[in-house]
Amino acid sequence: MNLSAPAGLLGGLGLFLIGMRLMTEGLRQAAGPALRSILGTWTSTPLRGLASGFLITALVQSSSAVTVAAIGFVNAGLMTMAQSVGVIFGSNIGTTVTGWIVAAVGVSVEVKALALPLIGLGALLALTGENSRRKHLGDALLGFGLFFLGIETLQSAFHEVEYSLDLATLYQGSFLDVLTFLGVGFGLTLLMQSSSAAMALVLTAAMTGVVDLGSAAAAVIGTNIGTTTTALFSVIGATSNAKKVAAAHILFNLGTGAAAIFLIPFFLRVAGQVVTQDDPAHIATILAAFHTAFNLLGIALFLPFTHQLVGFLDRHIGVGEAELGRPRYLDDNVLKEPTMAMEALYMELGRLGETTRLLARNALTSKFRHKDFIRDRAAIGALVAAIRNYCIKMQRQRLPAAIADRLPQALRVVQYFVKVVDIIDEVSREHVLLDHALPGMAAESARHFRREVRDILETAHTPCAEEFEDLEKLLRQLHDDYDELKESLLRLGSQERIELDRMVALLNYYSRMRVMCEQAAKGTVHWAMLREREAACGPTGETERTDGIGAN
Repeated sequence: MNLSAPAGLLGGLGLFLIGMRLMTEGLRQAAGPALRSILGTWTSTPLRGLASGFLITALVQSSSAVTVAAIGFVNAGLMTMAQSVGVIFGSNIGTTVTGWIVAAVGVSVEVKALALPLIGLGALLALTGENSRRKHLGDALLGFGLFFLGIETLQSAFHEVEYSLDLATLYQGSFLDVLTFLGVGFGLTLLMQSSSAAMALVLTAAMTGVVDLGSAAAAVIGTNIGTTTTALFSVIGATSNAKKVAAAHILFNLGTGAAAIFLIPFFLRVAGQVVTQDDPAHIATILAAFHTAFNLLGIALFLPFTHQLVGFLDRHIGVGEAELGRPRYLDDNVLKEPTMAMEALYMELGRLGETTRLLARNALTSKFRHKDFIRDRAAIGALVAAIRNYCIKMQRQRLPAAIADRLPQALRVVQYFVKVVDIIDEVSREHVLLDHALPGMAAESARHFRREVRDILETAHTPCAEEFEDLEKLLRQLHDDYDELKESLLRLGSQERIELDRMVALLNYYSRMRVMCEQAAKGTVHWAMLREREAACGPTGETERTDGIGAN
């Protein structure tokens, strides 16, 4: 065997890996709005979620993109865990489409007659489309062409090594042989981080006779199980919802793979009765049918118990995790989808705002204690750091202009809420020492001012309420009432009806309370502007509560 065979193997592998990447990314970008629309509206039940997961994965040729979108929708509260599990099941069926594509290429008369026009047309669209959907479609066509060309290159290289590297002799049908080739498929997926690419490689090797049907079938199961490594890597430091979605993916693939191992002889016998093995292309068809069949078996085993599976995940994942300062919606998995990343950021900012406003309301009460605030301040500080770090990660992505323009406003929202916490920190030590009992009308002015601050904070707490539109007018009224209270306190001090030191301390306190209230309200207003009011509140005018970390 000369060096041309290894070079052909490496070159062919590189061609269809690049092709898969271009094809997946191009289709995902071109179908981005459709993907979100399908997942957002076609997943009302686990069965419909299954159909949606299959359709989108078959369309974009990437189960990871579907998984990322499902995590984003679950985090945003737009999809239940049961619906997302259905989507994950469907995406596993969608990955079987790659096998059928390879089988179709195997029966084509001339691969280059198909691949080269696709490469030419794709390159033309990509180079002339700038950043439009036409460019993404061009990338997808270019990827298809390179993918087909890579398969032909691999076929030629495998033909050269067929006689010197006869792996078929290693498979005797024993359980140990099955595990060996299962490990080969698992390792290929782990190395390439793409079950579709590993599947194409296994099918191409089987079509050229390097491996026989039994060993290839075991390797196909290995590629299916190998996708669990991607899920495992993706949940490191992820949200609880992401871990649950990944766990559902892992349990499904492991369970399906375990069942398929023991049913290899049955599946191969049935497939062999349908398609003869005389033609190498027919071997690819048999394996594609086998891949589809055992995934359908997995659906039959798992789908009826979707709600039990979700209950199991809820009981064992995320239970007892510390809520204080831990992001609930930010997930690195959705960074590749800018719209979903912005949605996650919006939800986390809402949670930060709810927590901050709750602290601000507590700061007005006589029961407010500095030692409790120290704990909450540390939690908010950790959450703020996580939000800022997430914004930095978003900036490193290729963001659409509409998303990139909203990032500075998101950071501005953070600054408003940080200022609120800083003010509470300033007054928390001296608040319990202040004597708010004032003589005459000043007492009523002070009570009215504190009540007005509470009302504004409560109004800011419900951005979908009609009163939210009057927030700016309420802030102007608060400023006027503060001036009136300030005048009353100065008059009491000049008349020596209260001590000057006490007068100054009260003036500082109410001044800080006014600024605190204004900053909390402005932060909420700018947060609400990150999303269209109709989209945020829905047709009923109601919005989902984000359950602030200090709300319990």
